[in-house]
Amino acid sequence: MLHPDYQLRVQRIQAVLQQADIDALVIASNVNLLYIFGHIFSGLAFIPREGNAQFFIRRPQTLVQGEGVHGVRKIEQISEYVDTEKVSSIALELDEQTYSDVQRQARLFPNASLHNATSILREVRRVKTPLEIEQIRQGAEQHVRAYSFIKGLYRSGMTDRDLQIEIERRMRQEGSVGLFRCFGTAMEIYMGSLLAGDNAAAPSPYDFALGGAGTTALPLGSNGTLLEQGMAVMIDMAGNYGVYYSDLTRTYSIGTLPDEAYRLHELSCRLHRDIMQQAHPGTLCADLYNECLAIVEAEGAKPYFMGTELQAQFVGHGLGLQINELPVLTGRSKDVLEEGMVIAFEPKFVLPKIGAVGIENTYLITASGVENLTPAPEEIIDLTK
Repeated sequence: MLHPDYQLRVQRIQAVLQQADIDALVIASNVNLLYIFGHIFSGLAFIPREGNAQFFIRRPQTLVQGEGVHGVRKIEQISEYVDTEKVSSIALELDEQTYSDVQRQARLFPNASLHNATSILREVRRVKTPLEIEQIRQGAEQHVRAYSFIKGLYRSGMTDRDLQIEIERRMRQEGSVGLFRCFGTAMEIYMGSLLAGDNAAAPSPYDFALGGAGTTALPLGSNGTLLEQGMAVMIDMAGNYGVYYSDLTRTYSIGTLPDEAYRLHELSCRLHRDIMQQAHPGTLCADLYNECLAIVEAEGAKPYFMGTELQAQFVGHGLGLQINELPVLTGRSKDVLEEGMVIAFEPKFVLPKIGAVGIENTYLITASGVENLTPAPEEIIDLTK
């Protein structure tokens, strides 16, 4: 039998299937097998609109134990346990798999119309279960603890990449898995981003809040910039201390920054206080973005908000098994906050010749408002002192 929390996840998926009048859903991607089974395996999960989920495992066979878990040599053996010809509609992960994998799975259900399981699963995963919230909370605590070591890692003469490598090393020592899961075939990153000086303004092809030139192979984040006096250093290293992610950004400096940098940094902190105070179940994500933008415009800070050359059109996002889950805090969003959602809020500013300032925290949406899961010092910390 599945753990009760995983059974709850199956039931949530089944509720959507029933509402959409879809007979069953098949899962084959690593991230969604992890969500529904608690382990990654090669094979398939079959979730009917009613009844028990079935798991068909090619490898590792050590996971083949318990009711509804079957060892198979190939996925076509699903027909030995499920009457696939009676399935008239099936949802497959059309956005998470290759064309050939989708076609192979579709042939298992010759009489079924195809639907997109990816959108269903992303919708279900928006609201976290009790076990998910517990795991996110534990990981966020480790994430905050890892950040407490950053100041001691800086040495004069370092480049941004030197410092990032030392942070990555320490985070791995503190328990970070070192894997950064993103949704989207064109999304890539390794453990997070460190942006220093003008590199913070460099646009990137990836859909993250800020870019950075990076390298030819990974055009994002640190690019070998020498850390010099008067430079802001924004550190946005992902927390993946287990299965679930947390998001945490803090700003550091090499010596003293211009007054405008401290003003905009305080504005970011104020946005966290003011905007997150408004966040509660039933709040429109678009309203949070628009209110944030109104305050930024009133402060004359719009030219620097969420970049300069390329400005991101969102200020936050959901997170969980992937760093970029639903909902998205953007002016175009139709999403509404619900109890149990976990979101990252990241209003940031980029100043030419100085760098990026601002903070990011991970928040849990509760019945009465929000809980900050990543409480850590928010002021700009001078790495040279």
